[in-house]
Amino acid sequence: MTTVSSAEHTRRDFLYIATGAVGAVGAAAALVPLIAQMNPDASTIAAGAPVEIDLAPIAEGQIIKVFWRSKPIFISHRTKKEIEEAQKVAVASLPDPESDNARVKQGHDQWLVVIGICTHLGCIPIAKQGEYDGWFCPCHGSQYDTSGRIRKGPAPKNLELPPYTFVSDNKIRIG
Repeated sequence: MTTVSSAEHTRRDFLYIATGAVGAVGAAAALVPLIAQMNPDASTIAAGAPVEIDLAPIAEGQIIKVFWRSKPIFISHRTKKEIEEAQKVAVASLPDPESDNARVKQGHDQWLVVIGICTHLGCIPIAKQGEYDGWFCPCHGSQYDTSGRIRKGPAPKNLELPPYTFVSDNKIRIG
């Protein structure tokens, strides 16, 4: 009778180890797509991603529209006259009192960045229209000034401000 010492490896030990290794690789291969499908879709990531805007090509007095998170964002390069008019308004007389300085970044008074959705029923106002030369919502007549503050009409609040920062003097990051 031959005895095999426990220190020697047998063919059976090799088969156990090989079977276990193949099973572990197979389980990992099955888990990778399962875990990967839980990640958000690329379009979902892009929809919430920050957007960088180059301000250099925007002429003084011009307003451009960009999109962030499927919302229109108005970026206004205000003239000195528009800034002065917005700053002289008696804040207490406004339906939603807010100073012009609170609506722009310090040192960048010429740039106003607002979400272009009327706070009444969600319409998109038209730029450089109305009595205050700001935005006019044709749906129900809300009028905003050059600082995006509600001045007249049914809208209860000023145009909202998106979260943004100046990356440089001529570039902002929204989001």
